[in-house]
Amino acid sequence: MRKMLFTAASLALVAVTAPSIAAPCKDAKGKFVKCPPKGPVKPVRCKAANGKFTKCGTPGAKPM
Repeated sequence: MRKMLFTAASLALVAVTAPSIAAPCKDAKGKFVKCPPKGPVKPVRCKAANGKFTKCGTPGAKPM
């Protein structure tokens, strides 16, 4: 009897959590899409030819 109750409880738990694991990223129409990155996004920093940090719009600046 205990084995049957344990099995039923574990199956119910799996049935509840499986849909949330299977499709975490869907758009409004229900299609699968790429998930957005988690955590904060680092800002882009650029360096000039001499190795000092500069604005990314200046000529010769390269993103790190």
